Amino acid sequence: MTVLIESLDREGRGIARVEGKAIFIDGGLPGERVSYATYKKKSKYEMAAATAILEPSAARVIPRCPHFGVCGGCSMQHLELHSQVAAKQRVLEDNLWHIGKLRPEVMLPPIYGQPWGYRHRARMSVRMVPKKGGALVGFHERKSSFVADMTSCEVLPRRVSDMIPPLRRLIAELSLPTRLPQIELALGEEVAVLVLRILDALSPADEDLLRSFAAEHGIQFWLQTKGPDTAQPFFPLDAPPLYYSLPEFGVRVHFRPTDFTQVNHAVNQILVRRAVDLLAPRPGERIADLFCGLGNFSLPIASRGATVLGVEGNAGLVRQAEDNARRNGLADRARFQVANLFDAHSCAAFGSNDLGAGGGFDKLLIDPPRDGAVEVVKALQQNGPRRIVYVSCDPATLARDAEVLVHVKGYRLAAAGVINMFAHTSHVESIALFEK
Repeated sequence: MTVLIESLDREGRGIARVEGKAIFIDGGLPGERVSYATYKKKSKYEMAAATAILEPSAARVIPRCPHFGVCGGCSMQHLELHSQVAAKQRVLEDNLWHIGKLRPEVMLPPIYGQPWGYRHRARMSVRMVPKKGGALVGFHERKSSFVADMTSCEVLPRRVSDMIPPLRRLIAELSLPTRLPQIELALGEEVAVLVLRILDALSPADEDLLRSFAAEHGIQFWLQTKGPDTAQPFFPLDAPPLYYSLPEFGVRVHFRPTDFTQVNHAVNQILVRRAVDLLAPRPGERIADLFCGLGNFSLPIASRGATVLGVEGNAGLVRQAEDNARRNGLADRARFQVANLFDAHSCAAFGSNDLGAGGGFDKLLIDPPRDGAVEVVKALQQNGPRRIVYVSCDPATLARDAEVLVHVKGYRLAAAGVINMFAHTSHVESIALFEK
């Protein structure tokens, strides 16, 4: 069958309609006429793959990566970059309207970054597949638990992409290739770390191989035997520390390779600048930063003279945020506290503008995970912060929380916009400003 693609869904699939039934088509772009083959049929929708592009979109481009279409890491390399961002903005606007019944008073200009070589964090799977030449190191195939047969990756920095073939050879030479399921990558400004998830102890010969590889490629190996907290440096032990800079604020944020940090350091710098500009902190103001992590927003806010309370559910991250405040000379204006911000009772303390801190907050920054911050916004009282900046990695939960903020708590959605943190993927990061 042939159909006209009308739009894109949240996963970057083309949407067409046949007799009122939605057809989600992998590889189709808006405005294109395609033929397709269905691989899943339901009463109200079908999942399909494009078999031929009969009338291509002017926004269609040749994917740069030879593994695109097999590797599941990217879903939109066949769409021109600015059209990718426009599609993400439509996803944000559609969610705000259909879920929250809201339209921003102002749409902020999208935040862009370099489209290639931008990923400073990645988690790659490892599998031994003799019929494909031995060890595979890479991302999963699309819609599959199999590991893609990759020899390069265009969204990883070049030095890391070039390391994939020698990494495959290294894994195949180890004594435990089937007991090493994962490699986690973390890049700082002075060091690249590879964390090997190992299920058995290394042999002395294995250790010699890792040392030689690290020395040859200028990286540091860490070993992780169980959960993320068990990761420890292996070689070299005198490598520089992991950190990224926010130079506009004179801040360096140190982190462990298994900590959450934004994958795109360059776009993160622009995001932090926009968030702080929207929040407009002033000396003497009290500001809360919820889901603060390592202090990515807390420390820049404190550098502007405000007093900041960062709140985070992970006690280890709170300790590191405190350490980052000391390193940056901001411990007198930035303090941190552990609290479960998904729990209604814990959020009740914040709702009363206290959190044990002895007074109200003038402004608030929220940067939650995909689940959003619904308990936080429900707990806000009438005398709550007059300005809220909400950084979101899921437009649906942002829209849900925005509905509470505007229709229940009396805020207005003053502005919203998208951040292209993950170029060539359908992932939508966004930022919104709410004011009393």
